[in-house]
Amino acid sequence: MIEIPDLATGGLAVGMLSALALGGGLLRAQRQQARQRAEIDALRRQLEGALEAFTAEVEHLATQRVPAAARQLAHPHLAVPGPLHPQTARAPLGLALEHVLAGLHTELAAQHTRIDAAAQAGMRGATREIQAGLYRLQDSLRGLQQKYDDPELTQTLFQLDHENEQSLRRAQVAAVVCGAWVGLAREESHLVDAVTGGQARLAGYHRVRVHNHLAAGTGLVSHAVEPVAIIVAELLDNALRHSAPDTDVVVNLEHVHHGACVTVDDAGLGMTQDERARAQRLVAGSEPILLTELGDPPRMGLAAIGQLTRQFDLSVDVSSPSPYGGVRAVLRVDSHLLSRIDPDERPPAASAPRSTRPAARDEDAVDSRDEASGGSPDKTSDGPSGETSAVSRGEASSTSHGYGAEHDDDTSGAVSGHHAPRDSGGLPQRRRRTTPAAAASDVPAPRPAVRRPERAAAALGALQAGTAAARSAADESTGGASTAVPEAAHAAPQRAEAAANDTDQTDHEGGTAR
Repeated sequence: MIEIPDLATGGLAVGMLSALALGGGLLRAQRQQARQRAEIDALRRQLEGALEAFTAEVEHLATQRVPAAARQLAHPHLAVPGPLHPQTARAPLGLALEHVLAGLHTELAAQHTRIDAAAQAGMRGATREIQAGLYRLQDSLRGLQQKYDDPELTQTLFQLDHENEQSLRRAQVAAVVCGAWVGLAREESHLVDAVTGGQARLAGYHRVRVHNHLAAGTGLVSHAVEPVAIIVAELLDNALRHSAPDTDVVVNLEHVHHGACVTVDDAGLGMTQDERARAQRLVAGSEPILLTELGDPPRMGLAAIGQLTRQFDLSVDVSSPSPYGGVRAVLRVDSHLLSRIDPDERPPAASAPRSTRPAARDEDAVDSRDEASGGSPDKTSDGPSGETSAVSRGEASSTSHGYGAEHDDDTSGAVSGHHAPRDSGGLPQRRRRTTPAAAASDVPAPRPAVRRPERAAAALGALQAGTAAARSAADESTGGASTAVPEAAHAAPQRAEAAANDTDQTDHEGGTAR
């Protein structure tokens, strides 16, 4: 039988063991709770760090990256900064922020395009009204030129017409940039007339030297005349504005394999590589044009060229420097935009520069026509064939192989070795140099110099004054009045010539100022 002390001892032992087990469990629980508390603190600190990093990234996005993305629309060369912490770029947060920037960039571009389209529509309407008013003013000025006979008044009207033409060009360029039509439909014209027509729209037209190396009769189809004139005017305007006022701008018209080229060379400061790349991008017309990208105030010349090159299948290159130190601009007109115009039936304008190409083919054609009609090819008759033969021979004797080369008086009648007549075998023959007297006896006299715009205006006014004087004198019944008519008719041209000599201060080549 178990005694009570043994039972007490066993109970105490069991209680002690239970207490030890309970204490060990409590100790383990406390330790585990401490570890959990430490983990919770670490997680809390990590969360606080992530929250601070997220807040910093959002602030960086709002203050740096979003403004840079907005500026990049207007200045594509600007770079948008990346995330504030490099490790964020590979995290989901970095990808989410990039999506935010992409969406913002797309929406800003769409809004920018819509705003610019609205601005262009408003400008199109305004320029349409301005153009209509300037055309009406142009018609009124030309009516006044035909109505009044005073040479001084006629000269003033011509100057006002030229100023109106410059304003009309600016309005037309603004309308073209905004997507409007060129505004004029012309008939087929000589390419050289389109070039001189563009030259006549500028204030510094007297600084332009045009050298025509095209074959006679090289023309443009009707829908390409006005675009070519606008492009040439803008290229010349850039050349004149960015070169010294005492330098010339040289224009060469030449045939190429696929059409014809108009080359404009200036002696200005040129452009940097970035400026040349931007200019080439604008004239190519491959990208949409926004008014906000043209500066303040907007520079619309190159943008208008880009619009026209895209619409009319023309090509302009401004990526090459000029041999004179400035910029070389080349307008290429493809063959499908060129046409053939009979120079006898429709000759170019009297003020247009004559071609420097050899006229051997023209002489052969004229000689064959003369032989078919029974005439002598060496004779110059009063008919069109004789005039064409004399003119072509005169031009052939005064041309050289150089582009726009000036000739001395003592060698103007000599035939260049490059342009000498060919024998039956097709080889050029050598010619002896002749004295000026011998050359003058063998070669027909060159064509008289073309009158300049001021002299033409004065002559027109003199003709009108003489006509008016003769009509008024015819109504008089006295005999003395009939003798006064010739005197008035002769005095008016003399006054007109004197006025022309006073106002004629510059010697230029190319189109008139209209």
